[in-house]
Amino acid sequence: MAVSISVVLLLLILAVIFIRNCSLKISHALVCLLLGFYLASTSVAPTIHSGLTATADLVSSLRP
Repeated sequence: MAVSISVVLLLLILAVIFIRNCSLKISHALVCLLLGFYLASTSVAPTIHSGLTATADLVSSLRP
């Protein structure tokens, strides 16, 4: 578990650096993709999923 969390943190830091430089290339997108896969295998995944579900429900309930 400690190894996967450190990999997630490393990939998160790399993704933030790539986004802040405004130069998201194919290699950067692959890092972001790997970050998503590693996040999905951690214990944070259910929290992220419920947060995204709640946000989607909130947005879908809005009427223009």
